[in-house]
Amino acid sequence: MNRTYLKLTLDLDFILIAITAPLKDYVLCHKINTRLNLHFEKIEDHEIFFNIDEPAWSFSKYYFFVEQGDVEYYLISNRSSDGILIPEMGNVDFFIIIKEFIDKEDLDYLLSGLNKLPDIQVAAKIDPTKLKSRENLVI
Repeated sequence: MNRTYLKLTLDLDFILIAITAPLKDYVLCHKINTRLNLHFEKIEDHEIFFNIDEPAWSFSKYYFFVEQGDVEYYLISNRSSDGILIPEMGNVDFFIIIKEFIDKEDLDYLLSGLNKLPDIQVAAKIDPTKLKSRENLVI
């Protein structure tokens, strides 16, 4: 009998920024919106199913869309009452996922602006392919 194998590949074509900031999600979102002139809005939580028999884990999620270039920005909490979204990045509080292309100048401006916010300890670009739990970031 012939066997057919299905190979699943994840769409990891996005920019990932890790943020360490001891703030509530809505406070961080407000500070980013105010200081960097972005317009993140709260949307439905990011849900991850770890086991079929258990309820999904929910992580707060915010969204911002730029029509010029069709760029999507997501701000996702790495922590919830259920656990940690990316366990190997336990020291990170939030992630920004940027889908579609933004140029290096825009990315540098965003990283610089985030790092200038007094409540953010560090904001850095991370390679999502190097994370063990990268599938948890697929939106």
